[in-house]
Parts: sequence; structure tokens; C-alpha cells
Amino acid sequence: MKFIVTGGAGFIGHNVVQQLEALGHECFIIDNITNYGFVPKDELEYLSNKRKDRIRSNVHHIDLRNIKHVEDFFRAFASGCAAVIHLASFPRQKVVSANPVWGAEVMSTALVNLLEQTKNHRIPKFVYISSSMVYGDFEDDATEDYNCRPQGQYGIMKLMGEHLVKDYTRRGCFDHVIIRPSAVYGEYDVEDRVVSKFMLSAMRGEVLRVNGANETLDFTYVEDAARGIVQATLGSNAKNKTYNITKSHSTTLLEAATLAIKIAGKGTVEVRNKDADFPSRGALNINAARRDFGFDPKVDVEEGFRRYYEWFMASPYWSKKLK
Repeated sequence: MKFIVTGGAGFIGHNVVQQLEALGHECFIIDNITNYGFVPKDELEYLSNKRKDRIRSNVHHIDLRNIKHVEDFFRAFASGCAAVIHLASFPRQKVVSANPVWGAEVMSTALVNLLEQTKNHRIPKFVYISSSMVYGDFEDDATEDYNCRPQGQYGIMKLMGEHLVKDYTRRGCFDHVIIRPSAVYGEYDVEDRVVSKFMLSAMRGEVLRVNGANETLDFTYVEDAARGIVQATLGSNAKNKTYNITKSHSTTLLEAATLAIKIAGKGTVEVRNKDADFPSRGALNINAARRDFGFDPKVDVEEGFRRYYEWFMASPYWSKKLK
């Protein structure tokens, strides 16, 4: 089958493409390889090149806000496509808060451009990658029907995107699947994320700053998250439904920092107050994904962190940086 994958050269996206290709499918990637205003140029170039080396599909450098370029792309590649998998987005709340106008254009205008083209070219399915941030505060075992009360513009825009997607289905344009991942980490990610910061700070022997010792996250290894997205995309039972795709196990930030120090063999912890801009989160319930398409995350946090550490150690780029 053929798939259009937006953000297919990104951290999660290239893993999704790699898994689809391994199953014999063909992917057409849209990705503008942006730094979102915070990724250093040399780091972005390194990661982009390494991600491209792991997939066969060509990357088409298109800004999804540019409707003409999006139209041209769909005109060239949409015929016979089984689904659009939409991963392209601002990556997290901090980046949206720093530039909310740009964030709104990427997360809303670009989404509508894609939805319109999916409708116009009669592509039968749209897979929207949302976020656990749509829930706001939640405790362990939250299911997909939990009352969503997002805090901050990132979560609000992600939830708004869900409603836009559902409205196109309501109008008979196509079927959809909505995916809510949480705290995805692993190889080929940028440094400026929680697990990356913890691991690299520990490897440098620095202080790991923990914003709220008892705050928890449902850390999910990237290969598991990508597998869940692929299974939901291909699954016949996942029609017009929403799924949590996570490890479904909460780990405190203090435990995560301590584990990074244990693996690296150095580093210290500084516990600070909780970040007031972020909701308190637990583990999400993944029973629906287990039932409908056999989702079964394999990698626990300790194994995932160790794999990530070993990748840093083997990476020429990071080996040089860490010296």
C-alpha cells in the first residue's frame, strides 16, 4: 500500500516510515526539516542525515502552510494512497509558547490544508497524531474517554485538531484514527527533551534538574510508539477511534534522572519545584489498542534508557560533543 507521511523525516516519523517499508509498503514523505527555533544547526543536520539513512523513501521539503505546494504534492502522489499519516507538528508546549502564531499556523492552518487535500483526492483514511497533553491533569489508568482539559496552547491546539479531523469524518470525507502518544524518547531525538537532557547531562557529569520529584510521565520508547501508529493505520478495527499509544507505566522524574545517572555512572540531581506550565500526568490505559490491533509495547524504561545511552556512546557526533 501507499502512504503519505507528514513529518516522515522527524524523530517518530522516520521510525514509522521505516516500519512501513519493512512491511513492504511505499511512503511519500513531506517534511520541511525545521529547527523550530531551538535545535542547533549542526545537530539538526546530523540527525536529519542519519534519519534519512535509515529509510528508503525520498523526503519532499514542503511547508504544509503553503497550500499551492501541498496541492502540487497531492496531485503527484495521492493517487491510490491508502492513508495520510500526519505527524508534522510543533513538538511540544514550550516551543508553541515561545511562538504561538507560528505554532497555530503549523498546527491548525497546515492541518486544514492536509484535510482538504485528503478529501479532494478521496484518500480513505486520515491518521492524526495528537498528544497526551490533551488530557491536562490526569492520574494513572486514564482511558480515551477521559474528560480532556488541556493546559496551555499546545494541548489546546492538539485537541482542536482532533475535533477538526472528526468533523471531516462526520461529513463523510474519510475515516480517521487519532493517536495520543506520551513522552516518546529514544535514538535520533534532539537534545532538548526530558530524557535526552537527563542522559546527556549525566554523561557529562552535570547536574540533572528535576522539576517536581514526584511528577510522573508515561515514558514510551520510540520503536514502540511507531509500531502502535503503524498497527493503528493498518488495523481494520481502528476505524474512527482514538487510542492511547504509550508504555502504560508511570515513572517519576526523579526516578528517570536517577536511572540516567546509574547508567552513565556520573551526574548529580537537583530537585526543584514543579513547572507550573505543565500538567501533572500519570500512565495512560492502552487496553483499547491492545484489543483492536494487538498493541503490545516491548521496551521498559530501564532497557530503553540503556539503549539510548549506548547510541550516544556509539555516535561520532555525540562522542565528539561529549568530549
